[in-house]
Amino acid sequence: MTADLILGIETSCDETAAALVARGTDVMSSVVSSQIELHRRYGGVVPEVASRAHVELLMPVVAQAIVEAGVEDRAIEAVAATHGPGLVGALLVGVSAAKAMSLVWDVPFVAMNHLEAHLYAAFLEEPELEMPLVILLVSGGHTMLVVMEDHLRYRVLGGTVDDAAGEAFDKVARHMDLGYPGGPVIDELAMQGNASAIAFPRAMANDGWDFSFSGVKTAVINYVRKHPDTDVRDIAASFQEAVVDVLVDKARRAARDVGAKGLCLAGGVAANSRLREKTLDVCVPTAIGHSCRVVRCVPTTPQWLRRPPGGGCRPTVRRPSTSGRTPRSASLSSADSTLSTFPVRFRVVISGSGF
Repeated sequence: MTADLILGIETSCDETAAALVARGTDVMSSVVSSQIELHRRYGGVVPEVASRAHVELLMPVVAQAIVEAGVEDRAIEAVAATHGPGLVGALLVGVSAAKAMSLVWDVPFVAMNHLEAHLYAAFLEEPELEMPLVILLVSGGHTMLVVMEDHLRYRVLGGTVDDAAGEAFDKVARHMDLGYPGGPVIDELAMQGNASAIAFPRAMANDGWDFSFSGVKTAVINYVRKHPDTDVRDIAASFQEAVVDVLVDKARRAARDVGAKGLCLAGGVAANSRLREKTLDVCVPTAIGHSCRVVRCVPTTPQWLRRPPGGGCRPTVRRPSTSGRTPRSASLSSADSTLSTFPVRFRVVISGSGF
């Protein structure tokens, strides 16, 4: 099915989101309402609280997305919604609303896989990406290495055998009483710490394509118990370095082994500044002189939802650029450098705006 204008709905976890996308890659509007303040007191996402917030917020978010796009609802040719994976109750809200709108407007309903959507996020930034691609998908609930051989043709190289990377960040932050969500807090603290201060383990670093972050999480917790006076910034930096080292090294080796023409970061953890930096460091000047084209990303402050006076939630509007392309959470520019490990023209694309 080909549609010129699609309404997309996302309610898989703790964000209520809607966007109007034209011709597959032009994001006309994107409205996101975050529930961080609702879940912060619990130290994590409470499924029932998330579902109830989606019920209250979804229709205002959809209405705002249509207004921001400057279109009328009769111009929408299809409605898409995330149908999994995710929180069952939260997904039910989005899917039910999307089906209702598709019936009222007499347009097709498209059920989207959450992870597949992550894989395609890079095409919003770079529609002309060449296959094959290696995609490092890192989020609160998933950590995967996927080869995209062609459109709709994927091969999973490996995934986490226990905790996802984002999950490990949240659990470590919770134990250290740093607040929720843990990823941005640890990232900020790590910028002021010494990443070499503590040698935390790099589990399964040279063992296939799977990941394991439960061990490093436990190692951090045990270290904090035994050394309570250690600078929290050094702990955060050392922990983050251990996680990022494994992620980047496996992604680099995967791209080399499959002969990939690009490496993409996807998922919320792609917002981590150290992960972005080390991924880009894969392409550095060397004596061998192979060509490497890099899309450089400089993280900016995400537009998190601030709770209005009196409590509750309101949507944060991410306005499209004047060209109609995707509103970006990072400023992008191109630069040429060289690469020792890839005998191809290579492109790194980073998508993802928050943990």
